[in-house]
Formats: sequence, structure tokens, C-alpha cells
Amino acid sequence: MQAFSFQQSGDFPAADYDAVMRKKDRPPLGLRLTELRQAAGLTQIQLADKLGVHPSNIGFWELSGTPPRGEVLPKMANALGVSVDILLGVTPPKPKKQAAKGRLQHVFEAASKLPRRQQEKVAEFVGAFVKQHVNGDA
Repeated sequence: MQAFSFQQSGDFPAADYDAVMRKKDRPPLGLRLTELRQAAGLTQIQLADKLGVHPSNIGFWELSGTPPRGEVLPKMANALGVSVDILLGVTPPKPKKQAAKGRLQHVFEAASKLPRRQQEKVAEFVGAFVKQHVNGDA
């Protein structure tokens, strides 16, 4: 780890420090915490205030990859607008949805590549068609 010497005059460019810190190999949890905090538009100090902890704790968690204590995790997830699972990088398996089979599946895959307005027209038409047939009007 490289040591930095800070001058008393305060002319150390913060941008250089940030660039150096981004280049360091950080643990995945530390990177995720940093990215989620920044995506929420919070500084370390602001997040610390929301959690009721010292700002140095936020820096420690982001640099070391050590997770916060159990009682802090829900508060942090709430402050960052994510679930605890996302915060920790645990993504529950998504249930597989039964996709349309065969030809219909290919048509919907092709339709998903159309521009948004055309996708909306396809969805409107198919929705009306299905609704009509479900109601027994056909």
C-alpha cells in the first residue's frame, strides 16, 4: 500500500486522490458499497449521518470490504434504496417464467427488438386480442 503525505497548505488535489483510490484493487463488497452510495448521490459523510455512525466507518467498509454490523445493514440498504441482498451482492435466484413456446416465442423475441413505439403497438394489439378471446367474444 502506498503512503500519501498531505501538505499543511491543503493544496492536495482531491481529484488525484479519488483517481488513485479507484485504481486500487478493492474487494467486491467494498466496490459495491461505493457504487451504491454514489448512485444514491450520497457522500460518505451524508451516508454516515443517515446511519448514525462515524464517517470513518463508511470509508472502512468501502476500502476493506468488511460488511457493516447486522443492525446497520437494513438502515444502509434503506438509505441507498436497495435490498440487503443487493447490498451484500446476494441475488436470490429469479423464478423462471414459462416463456411462450415455438413460433410465438420467436415472434415476441423479434418484436422485442423493434423501436419502443412499435413494441407498444404490438403489445396493445396482442393485449386486446387476448382480452377478446378470454372474454369469449370471438
